[in-house]
Amino acid sequence: MNSLNYMEKLLDGVEVEWKPLGVVAELIRGNGLQKKDFTETGVPAIHYGQIYTYYGLSTTETKSFVSLELAKTLRKVDTGDIVITNTSENLEDVGKAVLYLGKVQAVTGGHATIIKPTEHLLGKYFAYFTQTETFASQKRKYAKGTKVIDVSATDMSKIQVPIPPLETQTEIVRILDTFTELTAELTAELTARKKQYTYYRDHLLTFDLPADRQESEVEWKALGEVYKFQYGMGNTIPTIGGEYPVYGSNGVVGTHNEFNSEDSPVIGHIGAYAGIVNWGEGKHFVTYNGVICKLINDLVNPKYAYYQLLKQDFNAMAKSASHPFISYDALNKVSIPIPSPTEQARIVVILDKFDALTNSFTEGLPREIELRQKQYEYYRNMLLNFPKPKVTK
Repeated sequence: MNSLNYMEKLLDGVEVEWKPLGVVAELIRGNGLQKKDFTETGVPAIHYGQIYTYYGLSTTETKSFVSLELAKTLRKVDTGDIVITNTSENLEDVGKAVLYLGKVQAVTGGHATIIKPTEHLLGKYFAYFTQTETFASQKRKYAKGTKVIDVSATDMSKIQVPIPPLETQTEIVRILDTFTELTAELTAELTARKKQYTYYRDHLLTFDLPADRQESEVEWKALGEVYKFQYGMGNTIPTIGGEYPVYGSNGVVGTHNEFNSEDSPVIGHIGAYAGIVNWGEGKHFVTYNGVICKLINDLVNPKYAYYQLLKQDFNAMAKSASHPFISYDALNKVSIPIPSPTEQARIVVILDKFDALTNSFTEGLPREIELRQKQYEYYRNMLLNFPKPKVTK
């Protein structure tokens, strides 16, 4: 029996009751926790921002702690409880949930609600349900506010949840866990590969600076001798659309019907991403937030020069802490080693393979992770797509 038939059989004839969350769980709004209250050790504390950053279905440890005295005034989170966000500047981030699996009791602040399931609801089953459009559509109905959006614990308790038998909930969780664990393993492998890639990239691109440059097979040149730097055009992202990708300070941000650069690096020029380097594939348009890098030295392999740019710490050169920017002067002064054309080509072949493995969305691990995520979402929607909820009285 294939997996699709098995899942169809799993749900065949299963009776599902739709109940308000407040009927199948106790909801307790957190209180009083602020970032300034965090300590390096003490009682584990779950902050709503961490639910956003480290979002997953379970967590075995928290990222922050508070003092024992403060913990006495905060809401308690027990192993097996769900912590769900109530407040965010983005509605998408309201309703994100983690199942707390820590070995000791934790606490949480006022931007989150603790959900303590009853014997009718499995915590992880509900956490998976919060990822569905059925949950999201109900959440939107109760959302209040514009700049800061909130769904109160009282309103959260009104959300209708499909409640199949516990054995069905358990099997749904088992199946979805299989997919999420596989994705987690692939993500961990990708992280390790990226570290390996960075190590070998830096190793291949590092050359000793000899006391007598005349005896060296490697020539050192200032970036101003390799590239002509030019700020992009326009202070806003073009909105008319088109065939050419638009690069800002940190990669593609839209499309345009004109281009001002082709097959060349783009360096973030201004703002939080000042100094970030991306490769502009084919013809593309660069806004003022990016620096166009036009190769002017025929003896330098374009991709080799790009990899040398990646190795630099341009972000550290950004002036002004309040509004960082990279100047032409700072870029022009950086020196890079230029080996023979043959050696440049050899290095590019090696690094291109590493880059494809760690960054490509058409091949390598990122592509595999994307496929696994889509597979997970497909089965999650199949398993949790029960008939529309009926209001219970």
